[in-house]
Amino acid sequence: MHRAAELAVKEINAHGGVRGQSMALRAIDDSGRPDVAIRIAQSFADDPSVVAVIGHLTSGASLAAGRVYGEARRPIAMISPSASSPDLSGVSPYVFRICPSDLSHGAQLARFARQTLGARRVGVIYIDDDYGRGLRLSFAAEFRRLGGEVVEEDPMLSATSSLEPYLSRLRKAGGIDALMLATERAGAELALREMGQIGVRWPAIGGDALTGIEAAGPITEGLRLSTAYLPDRPGERNAQFVTAYGRAYGQTPDHRGAGAYDIVHLLARVIEDVGTDRRAIRDRLARVGVDRPAYDGVTGTIAFDARGDVPAKPVVIGVVHAGQLVTEVAQ
Repeated sequence: MHRAAELAVKEINAHGGVRGQSMALRAIDDSGRPDVAIRIAQSFADDPSVVAVIGHLTSGASLAAGRVYGEARRPIAMISPSASSPDLSGVSPYVFRICPSDLSHGAQLARFARQTLGARRVGVIYIDDDYGRGLRLSFAAEFRRLGGEVVEEDPMLSATSSLEPYLSRLRKAGGIDALMLATERAGAELALREMGQIGVRWPAIGGDALTGIEAAGPITEGLRLSTAYLPDRPGERNAQFVTAYGRAYGQTPDHRGAGAYDIVHLLARVIEDVGTDRRAIRDRLARVGVDRPAYDGVTGTIAFDARGDVPAKPVVIGVVHAGQLVTEVAQ
C-alpha cells in the first residue's frame, strides 16, 4: 500500500505536482490495531498540513479511525483501499472506500461455490473480528439462499494454534464439497496444512485477506479467493502501473496497493479542482460518480454512493496456479 502510494506521488510530482506544489505523503503504521488507529487519526486530524487520509487498511482500524476523522474539530476525509466490513458503510460522511464490501465478496464467493464448483455442503471457518464475521454472514446467507447447506460455522482467533478439531469434525460429519476460509492469511495457511495432514482435499475458497497466500507454496495450489483487483486485469493503464511497480520494487502489486495508487491519483485530481480545504475535498469526493465524472483507475471505475461505498465495483475470483494468483476463467 505504502509503496504504491509513493509511486503515484512520484508520478504526480514528475508532472508538476498539484497546483504547482509537490504532493507529500506522511505514512504511519497502525499495525491493524483499532487503538493505534485512533491515536494516528487524532494526530492526522490535528495536523493542518494533512488534507486527506489514504487508509486505513483493515476494517477494524478503519471503523475506529473513521469516527475520529468525522468527529474531529476540523473533520478530514478518509478513503480506504481495502476495508471491506459492511459496518463501514455510512459510518461518517467523511469516510469513503474504493473496494466492494464483504456483502459483495461473500455473495460472489457463495455463487461461485454453489454454481461453478457445484458445492452442496460447505464448512466455514472465520476469524472472529469485524472482517471475518461480516464475510461469514454474507457468504452463509447467499449460499443458503441458493439451496446449499452450511454444515458448520467455526470461529478462530489470530492466536489459534490448530484447526484440526474443526476439520476432523467436518470429515466425520460426512465431509463437505468446499471449505470457506473467512480468515486472514495465516489462518488459511494453517487450515490448508492441517487438511493435508488429515488427508482431506476439499476445494478451498476465501476472501481478499488471503492476498499473497500464493507465496506459501504448493499447499495453496487451486485455492480461490475474491478480490476487487488482480494484476492481470485487462487495460493499458493497469499494464503500465504493473510494469512501473515491478520496475520500482521488483514485485507485483496487490489489490491494496492498486487501490492506494488510485486513491492518490483521485485525490490529486480533486485537490487540483477545489484546493486543500478539507470540507471542500470531502464534498467533491462525495460527488464523484454522482454529478461529477466517475474516476477510471487501475482498479476500475470509482463512483461513490451516499454511504461512501462503490456499489458498482465488481468482485472477481482469483485462483492460485503454479505459484501465481491469476483470474479464474470459470466465473
